[in-house]
Amino acid sequence: MRIIPKLDIKGENLVKGINLEGLRVLGDPRSFIRHYYRNGADEFIIHDIVASLYLRNQLEDLVKEISKNIFIPIIVGGGIKNLNDIEKLLKSGADRVFLNTNALGKKKFIKDACKYFGHSTIVISIEAVEIENKFFCSKDYGRELTKIKVEDWLKEIEQIGVLETIITSVDKDGTGKG
Repeated sequence: MRIIPKLDIKGENLVKGINLEGLRVLGDPRSFIRHYYRNGADEFIIHDIVASLYLRNQLEDLVKEISKNIFIPIIVGGGIKNLNDIEKLLKSGADRVFLNTNALGKKKFIKDACKYFGHSTIVISIEAVEIENKFFCSKDYGRELTKIKVEDWLKEIEQIGVLETIITSVDKDGTGKG
């Protein structure tokens, strides 16, 4: 078993909600990262949950800071719009990046990212919502539902050569029933 904490960041705070809503502040993400690292975390997923909404990514400084003392893989996402954004995060200390909102349905962007940075560096995040026993992709941290079925999107990204996917069930997030 591998332990991979996923840290949702809003502004300067670590937050947690239920069904990606009703966010409550848990505190400084650095203290949680240190705690998880000391207690055997194998990898971190760090997500700026409002980056796409506010058209920015502010995780560079946090990643630079923690990668100096954390020696396990760090996957970072949120607000990544182009190859330059990916490059900045990787140079700041991220090992891989994950894409969702700005990559959903945009196969060329994913292909270009995989080609330039390598297939093992690009991860696709899927925020799945169940409707009438079918799962659909959402974006903007579950705020906007699409008509793209999760199974169809998985097939498309597999054909591109994406090697890793993070799937979040919006319906079960924060309920303890994941």
